[in-house]
Amino acid sequence: MQMKITFPGGLRVNAQLGEQVIATDQGVASGGEGSAPEPFTLFMASIGTCAGIYVLSFCKNHGLPTEGVYLTQEMRYDHAERRMAKIDLKVHVPADFPEKYHRALEKSAELCAVKRALVNPPEITVNTVAD
Repeated sequence: MQMKITFPGGLRVNAQLGEQVIATDQGVASGGEGSAPEPFTLFMASIGTCAGIYVLSFCKNHGLPTEGVYLTQEMRYDHAERRMAKIDLKVHVPADFPEKYHRALEKSAELCAVKRALVNPPEITVNTVAD
């Protein structure tokens, strides 16, 4: 898989994968226009949306209703260490959602590929290539 990262102007940076374009921008306070999420915000959102697709798939595969089911994600930033210290995901279900599936929903969310990549990070290399 290859993405092409481009600079369409200002502090905007786009990632293109096939026909899809993911736009990012810096917030106004950082000198951008705030026209799109900042890259780190998208990264954080990818954790919740990835867990969400696993929860959604579990519900669909087991014929469970998805109305009223949603996830929340709380992030705790450690300013002293300048890093995200904790990410807390919660799967919310309606009061009448079958309790026997609660733990299975949690386990489904834990299968998220983004979470697994954080737990067992890939090697990342950076090289300059003259075209």
